[in-house]
Amino acid sequence: MNGPVTHLRVAICQINPTVGDLDGNAALALTALSDAEDAGADVAIMPEMMITGYPPEDLVLKPGFVADCRAALEKFAAQTRRCAVVIGFADGDSEPGRELPDVAGGEFANGVWNALAVCAQGRVFGTYHKRHLPNYDVFDELRHFRPGNEALVLYEVAGVPVGMTLCEDSWISHGPVSQLAAGGARLVINVNGSPFREGKQAVREKVIADRVRETGIPVVYTNLVGGQDELVFDGASFVTAPRGDGAEVVARCGAFRETVEIFDVELPPARPTIDRYRTITVSSAPASRPSRIPAPMVPELDPLAERWEALVLGTRDYVHKSGFSQICLGMSGGVDSSLVAAIATDALGPANVHGVLMPSRYSSDHSIADADALAANLGIDTMTVPIEPAHVAFTEMLVPHVADGRIDVGDLTDQNVQSRIRGVLLMALANEHGWLVLTTGNKSEAAVGYSTLYGDTAGAYAVIKDVWKLVVYDLCRWRNEVARAEGVTPPIPESVLVKAPSAELRPGQRDDESLPPYDVLDPILVAYVEDDHNVAEILAMDIADRNDVERVCRLVDIAEYKRRQTPLGARITAKAFGRDRRIPVVNRYRG
Repeated sequence: MNGPVTHLRVAICQINPTVGDLDGNAALALTALSDAEDAGADVAIMPEMMITGYPPEDLVLKPGFVADCRAALEKFAAQTRRCAVVIGFADGDSEPGRELPDVAGGEFANGVWNALAVCAQGRVFGTYHKRHLPNYDVFDELRHFRPGNEALVLYEVAGVPVGMTLCEDSWISHGPVSQLAAGGARLVINVNGSPFREGKQAVREKVIADRVRETGIPVVYTNLVGGQDELVFDGASFVTAPRGDGAEVVARCGAFRETVEIFDVELPPARPTIDRYRTITVSSAPASRPSRIPAPMVPELDPLAERWEALVLGTRDYVHKSGFSQICLGMSGGVDSSLVAAIATDALGPANVHGVLMPSRYSSDHSIADADALAANLGIDTMTVPIEPAHVAFTEMLVPHVADGRIDVGDLTDQNVQSRIRGVLLMALANEHGWLVLTTGNKSEAAVGYSTLYGDTAGAYAVIKDVWKLVVYDLCRWRNEVARAEGVTPPIPESVLVKAPSAELRPGQRDDESLPPYDVLDPILVAYVEDDHNVAEILAMDIADRNDVERVCRLVDIAEYKRRQTPLGARITAKAFGRDRRIPVVNRYRG
């Protein structure tokens, strides 16, 4: 090739690994690499911790796991060819029986790094250890890794000096990205395991734009995709390049789906270097370059579409990666179970979703009719198991052992007995058929404890655990609009969306008799749970009266013990219960 290289052909490999499946993850990477090789890519970029899956959590405290991870990397590297590969893995010097410095002594107890490797031609050319370890939100990396501190290295890929960074390194102003540019990099690759939350993509693109403005060179941001426990990774990888005095996103991959996108990235001219770093030559520039491949520019999803896709992907991956293919859920004809059924159907296909109707003496005719209509619209099967015989039997068993010799119809004990009977039935059906149980409670209910332990909270995965009640309605309406646009029957009956919410555990029950209306409740909860305001600050916002604010915040506090015993579910907000919000169960502080 004559003259300086002006473009680099990159393959963004947006892949969905599974934590702990070292050989399976390496095989996924090899399949993506084959696509990259076939298209003449110069470099294939895999996500953070691709070999291990992310986050590996305390698996990296096991020296055997880290050794196996390195072995899997070496096997992967042995199968590489001309195309350079950047791939994430756990690197370590831990050995069984070896004593390592203690954290309290100012060092890191674990001799493991969050690392990437640069591979080609059947070997590993070098590694980079993540320098900046996030320890906020859902991240606990200071528990699991030590920061890298080696001298920075540039890798010459197809004649182009390229810098390598890992996730948080790109968030540091005048940090590793700028340092690599000062050393002569014409492109920086940043590999990520960045989980989804509402509004996260805009934050990512702003951060990378800041780095591009600092350096004047493009940054390729490659992100993981898939569900892992409560985290959902959305992919949405992109490239940001300098434009005039600013920065512009010049490529964007689709969100919430695996893809290998191969295209040419325009490079800025080489500039005099401020610093000088060691350069490792990985591959030479090809003698000729096929016609240029334009970059993808997939439109961003609107906020409700993002949430829907996150819930669908999180559900699908939790079920499948747990070794299941089919699920069941209780269907009451209410809006929450309707939403969960629709998400599960999109995630798993209608043949793999089983609705269970469990009417009681208090169930309304319209609830049964609404559940049947929903099932018909979704194309899922249902079975009906009335709980009256068990309800009568439980009541008769308990009556001799209660203080006044009776259980009043519709009192709290009676309500919880019904809910727990339903939980037992769902778990029994799951055992019998090899299904996994999805629960149907939303974030508003979880916040104030409007649920029954070992009843409606019994199950393996809480699909809408991080979805406020008002957003439940928004998502249902959005999904119906999508169906109308596609010319098919909207899945969620309109009657479900207009009737008053009710648990139907006593005669004429309505949610707004036990709680403030949701248009009052949810703003209080968002302020208290997600924004960490105290009672006085919420009162100053003038969003609800004193009685409602004080009562709701008190309910949130005393329900912590319930939340600790409920299934995990997909995280989609900036502060979900569990990884994000960690409040003591025994707690007398009242803010």
